[in-house]
Amino acid sequence: MPTQAPITQDVMTIPRKLPDGPVNLVGLTRDQLRETLISQGTPEKQAKMRVGQIWQWIYQWGVRDFAAMTNLSKTYRAALAEAFVIAVPEVVSKQVSTDGTRKYLVRIAGGHEVEVVYIPEEDRGTLCVSSQVGCTLTCSFCHTGTQKLVRNLTAGEIVGQIMVARDDLDEWPVPGAPKDETRLLSNIVLMGMGEPLYNFENVRDAMKIAMDPEGISLSRRRITLSTSGVVPEIARTAEEIGCLLAVSFHATTDEVRNGLVPINKRWNIETLLEALRAYPRLTNSERITFEYVMLDGVNDSDADARRLVRLIEGIPAKVNLIPFNEWPGAPYKRSSNNRIRAFADIIYKAGYASPIRTPRGEDILAACGQLKSATQRARKTRNEIAAEAGLPG
Repeated sequence: MPTQAPITQDVMTIPRKLPDGPVNLVGLTRDQLRETLISQGTPEKQAKMRVGQIWQWIYQWGVRDFAAMTNLSKTYRAALAEAFVIAVPEVVSKQVSTDGTRKYLVRIAGGHEVEVVYIPEEDRGTLCVSSQVGCTLTCSFCHTGTQKLVRNLTAGEIVGQIMVARDDLDEWPVPGAPKDETRLLSNIVLMGMGEPLYNFENVRDAMKIAMDPEGISLSRRRITLSTSGVVPEIARTAEEIGCLLAVSFHATTDEVRNGLVPINKRWNIETLLEALRAYPRLTNSERITFEYVMLDGVNDSDADARRLVRLIEGIPAKVNLIPFNEWPGAPYKRSSNNRIRAFADIIYKAGYASPIRTPRGEDILAACGQLKSATQRARKTRNEIAAEAGLPG
């Protein structure tokens, strides 16, 4: 029986070669880097060693200049500089919230822009990474969803966001200095612009680079991929990436979820939950996170909470309750604090962790569901969004 082709979007991804320029090494897997070096004249017998050396300079030390790679000969460094570049997205602007959250607007090939958010906390520093320019899912409560999808990001543009943040945090270690295990950027969440599972291969390659022990070296348990429910790619996420999984759930009936998360019309709640129950890494130590945005009068009743408990029964899970982060033109209002606490209490008493997410970076539109390229601020009207969600205008 033939293997089913992966379910991904037919969305253009900019090729590795820069416009009228050399090849960018950022985002190449180890195998790709080896083949690229050989194609440019590196002897095959030396290729594996050269990959290891260059890899460390780029991803462990954060070096962008071949001339600084002092364990390579001057002649070889010059040849590398002629054929290749080490390029990351350009930071167009940086905003810092009153709570310390940093939002970067970065420019990628083609002049497109995406947003990246760094959230500092007492015990961790989390980077929210984008995987697409815009988004095709049009979730009605999400500001990003009002921006049309332009294209997938390359693996280099995805891992480049991590590198840009480490630049800004001044977190690249100095070669030869004592090893410091303290991490300002300790966690990654693929919860920025786009649906990661509609750009699977590039997301996978970027995360493999981020997890590589001879580079950025983040544990797979410190990376969480959030999907709206691209069911055919869920098992593949466990097998080929191995990171933690979060699901943008947000409703307990198909009728409501169809309006909030339109992908539900393709893979409904029952189909999604079947895939989650079969998730290869599903254990009590690696629970699935159900993300649930709290919308006043839409999905926040006691009946919704009890129905949610019944739906996830038997799945090692926690439920992250997200107070709705309002944005200009949004057709919803945030549930009251009392309503959110009452909802959380029902979930908790049923035996599931139900933390209420503290909104971060709201003053700079950096909170969950608020990201949108500054060059794409033209948006649908409140009535248009409400109509698409099946709500009164």
